[in-house]
Amino acid sequence: MKLRVLIFSDSYLPKIDGIGISTDRFTRLLAKEGHEFVVVCPRYSKDDFEKVGKRIQIIRLPNRSLPSYPDVRLVLPKYRKLKKMIKEFKPHLIHFQTPGILGTVAGFLARKYKIPLVGTYHTMMNELGEYISPYRLLKLDRLVQKILQGTKLSKLSDHKVAHKKQKSLTNKLIYKITNSVYEQGKLIISPSILIKQELEKQKVKVPVVVVSNGMDLKKFSGKPRKLSKKPKLLHVGRIGFEKNADVLVRSFVEVKKKIPEATFSIVGDGPALASVKELAIALKIDSSIDFPGFIRPEQLPEVYENHDFFWTASAMETQGLVALEASACGLPSVGVDAYALPELIIHGNNGFIAPPFDHLKIADYAVSILTDAKLYKKFSANAIQVAARHDVKKSAKKLLKVYEKVIK
Repeated sequence: MKLRVLIFSDSYLPKIDGIGISTDRFTRLLAKEGHEFVVVCPRYSKDDFEKVGKRIQIIRLPNRSLPSYPDVRLVLPKYRKLKKMIKEFKPHLIHFQTPGILGTVAGFLARKYKIPLVGTYHTMMNELGEYISPYRLLKLDRLVQKILQGTKLSKLSDHKVAHKKQKSLTNKLIYKITNSVYEQGKLIISPSILIKQELEKQKVKVPVVVVSNGMDLKKFSGKPRKLSKKPKLLHVGRIGFEKNADVLVRSFVEVKKKIPEATFSIVGDGPALASVKELAIALKIDSSIDFPGFIRPEQLPEVYENHDFFWTASAMETQGLVALEASACGLPSVGVDAYALPELIIHGNNGFIAPPFDHLKIADYAVSILTDAKLYKKFSANAIQVAARHDVKKSAKKLLKVYEKVIK
């Protein structure tokens, strides 16, 4: 049976993030098998594409940026247009990718037209609480940053204290609201086992199934590497405050003490980029750190190829596509013990896992890998094997089985 699937997502291409990339990969693969899709998402510019081949139609909706985080779009749903589309497209299933406005709209339309509904839990929304706090919405953070600029107090807050705020009233409320959106569906799709366990710990009321977001192993591939005497360290991704790139800058200061020839590239753009650059200058490490900014996805394989080591201090990854991509290209890695990263960066196998926000331990692990040629080679070979388990073609087949199960 060829399916017609209606997808709602508050984030989609050409914006580059894990949600948009995985949605694009899955729809393209399943469309090749004859399944049809309509993707409802934000409009980013008048030049946005509105079709992908013959079987994927894109409906772009007007929106406004969240003041405290311009990357997040508050979509203005056009119900008349959406209702007309549903009557014409006649979807077998609705699949929402985000618990924002469009996730809520997806639930409303699924109930109204009695269409089976599922959602994918791409983002730990409780970790984004700072972006919807009055402190950020009123832009008080910018005032504080100006006050602290040029002083020894180069952080806006103590990261360990910020990490403990997961258990605050705000984050509990976010969990409750987010889970209520996901509980509209018949089941929740989780990109990783650890996120499934976290959701079950939060006592969600619907089943949770694991489907890896997967990755294109033809595009991202490599051979076991040898350790360079002048190692090039790499971080790739959106430079949001929740990604903790500043922690890596502090870690790199320690790495340079042991490996003076090391360099570091922070690839990506985002709201925290300016403060990360300022921190690098304040710590007098900026001459060894490259900030190339945003890089198109098709250029990323070459970026990984030109580096020797990947690390991330993000404590909110539901899967972490960049960690997978780095592994597929043979890069040993260091990550933190939070959510899905320990599934991808297996401690002692293809890298090491450090406590969140512990820049000294992160640095120690990086130095351990980058000063031991035998260990480096072992981790590089193992990284390729870990990535092979997440072939997007296998994930697409599993997703299709989930769809078929839900519509029965």
